[in-house]
Amino acid sequence: MRSSLPVFALLTLAACASSPEPTVPTPAEPAPSSTPTASAAPAPEAPAPQAVASERLAADTPKTTVAGNTFIAPSGWKMTVKGQATILEAPEAGSRIALVDVQAKDADAAVALAWAAYGAEVKWPLRPTIDAPDKDGWTRVRIYDYQTSPNEKRGVSAMTRFANDTWTVVIYDMDDAVGEKRGAQVSQIYGRLLPKGKARESFAGKTANTLDAARIAALGKFVETAQQKLGVPGVSVGLIQGGKVVFAGGFGVREIGKKPAVDADTKYIIASNTKAMTTLMLAKLVEEKKLTWETAATGLLPSFKLGDQDTTSRVLVKHLICACTGLPRQDLEWIFQFQGLTPDGALATLGTMQPTSKFGELFQYSNPLAAAAGFIGGHVAFPKLELGKAYDEAMRTRVFEPLGMKGATLDFKRAQTGNYAVPHAPDLDDKPARAIAAVNDAVIPVRPAGGAWATVNDVLKYVQMELAEGKLPDGKQYIEKDVLLARRAPQVSISPDATYGMGLMVDKKWGVTVVHHGGDMIGFHSDMMWLPEYGVGAVVLTNGDPGWYIRSVFQRKLLEVLFDGRPEADTEIATMGKMYFEHRATERKLLTSPADAAASAKLAAHYTNAALGDIKVSRAGAATVFDFGEWKSEVASKKNPDGTISFVTTVPGMNGMDFVVGSGEKRTLTIRDAQHEYVFNEK
Repeated sequence: MRSSLPVFALLTLAACASSPEPTVPTPAEPAPSSTPTASAAPAPEAPAPQAVASERLAADTPKTTVAGNTFIAPSGWKMTVKGQATILEAPEAGSRIALVDVQAKDADAAVALAWAAYGAEVKWPLRPTIDAPDKDGWTRVRIYDYQTSPNEKRGVSAMTRFANDTWTVVIYDMDDAVGEKRGAQVSQIYGRLLPKGKARESFAGKTANTLDAARIAALGKFVETAQQKLGVPGVSVGLIQGGKVVFAGGFGVREIGKKPAVDADTKYIIASNTKAMTTLMLAKLVEEKKLTWETAATGLLPSFKLGDQDTTSRVLVKHLICACTGLPRQDLEWIFQFQGLTPDGALATLGTMQPTSKFGELFQYSNPLAAAAGFIGGHVAFPKLELGKAYDEAMRTRVFEPLGMKGATLDFKRAQTGNYAVPHAPDLDDKPARAIAAVNDAVIPVRPAGGAWATVNDVLKYVQMELAEGKLPDGKQYIEKDVLLARRAPQVSISPDATYGMGLMVDKKWGVTVVHHGGDMIGFHSDMMWLPEYGVGAVVLTNGDPGWYIRSVFQRKLLEVLFDGRPEADTEIATMGKMYFEHRATERKLLTSPADAAASAKLAAHYTNAALGDIKVSRAGAATVFDFGEWKSEVASKKNPDGTISFVTTVPGMNGMDFVVGSGEKRTLTIRDAQHEYVFNEK
């Protein structure tokens, strides 16, 4: 289960981590302050434009910047060289990334020269800059994030990098919808931009070290240090090598302020890691000859329907969790409206969803479509049961019980008994606090996409089976090898290094094959990964935001320990934590909390939206509260650069939901994800 990130975090992950797509709950959007705009000082004159004929890329293509730095230009984009600027424009006109090579005395001067070369006016306030870690031969990495207004529906940032006595500035100037839709391509540009003469470290052909006590201790120290720096209360970790579990344990506690520690038997929501287990259930049905990967979804469940008839007719079983159908993320609807929602109701919502890219063209993650995969599989296995019960029973009988996953369950009430973790997130002042756990209940009606609870020991049994290519520890063949491995076959490209199959990513970024997937819900962040060529696997489960950094960077740390790689992960996680909290502190200064009384007084008492439901506005002392029915939050207020007012949720775990006050005669509030807009009207 995933939601989109603002540009700052997208660039952070692209520059620092291995994640192909943003994967965490959205932090608060910025608000204006007295920070000077980037255009306050006169910008240097741009060099006389020396236009070169534009080139439309027919495929992902290796290119170089003016200074010779290498990168991959994405398929379908237009590349133009203008002076020192190499400008990449998305197929949707008006969304661009510019790579500008300049000589300058420092990062600030380099950014000013880059904007002049790019030829755009910088009209937005600049937030405080944030330094990022050195990476792949680049030093002096710094992020410049500009404060756009929500109604602009645009992200603008710049990032400096230094190598070979030259500054390279990357300018991000993109429409939000395009930025999310093409997020994998954007990450590819940033992630594959390397200094002239430099290559990314590769572990290809190397012999893996034994995960002995010292190397396991190094991994444990990484986790403990990261946990402390990020304020994550508990992390459970498991390691496999040579068919055996070499470590399974925990660091920290299940809940802040209480003594019980997390361990390898602590239950966490594993979120989108459920997807791979759902496709494993489908694989068992393939083995049983109840369906094939090529069976049409409508042939198994005639009521299955998307908002586009052509896409509906083309969806086969293998496409249900392939992130390849062109359907965009559309999560706000089930996050705001989940009380009483059934699997049938969740599937009915699919009928309203329209593709925003061609079938197989782009990696676009769809939780509701993944949910349909599980419910269709359950229906095939147990056609007489209600869809949800059928899915639960199919998972129990085909996956959890055969693999010995005794703690794994889709029953939230059962999960939250005994040894279970409580979700956490920073409060408005960045102190660790209990997160609003009620929102995690939103995943229940779409649980094949991310609703399983499990322990490290449970997920290790799953990973162990994957590494053994379908065999159980006793040597019994649990599932046919070919059927199992079909789930790893590429369905859509994420980058030149990575592909997405059926609920699994296959990544060769560092020269070795890593099969993995992450998962994120409110206060729960996890990852499972394995190196099939080396018989090594790992599981990381966390119970706090921003645990997504731990689960993302752990993969790099594991490879460093296995192959004696360059020691980057420790610096990376420390710097990323510092960046995260610096960014939050900046955002906090831009919010008025409690909300401005005069602005709050102008709100209606009740708003409604057909897709997201109702908002009831109330006041408790100085606080203004938005009650969405399923959950509620105090809101802060902020004034945007264009003069509009927003009210922003502040409850831990769901902070940053931005509701813009309408300027028309009727009282409205507007909330957006990257590709959709929802207007609440006064009721």
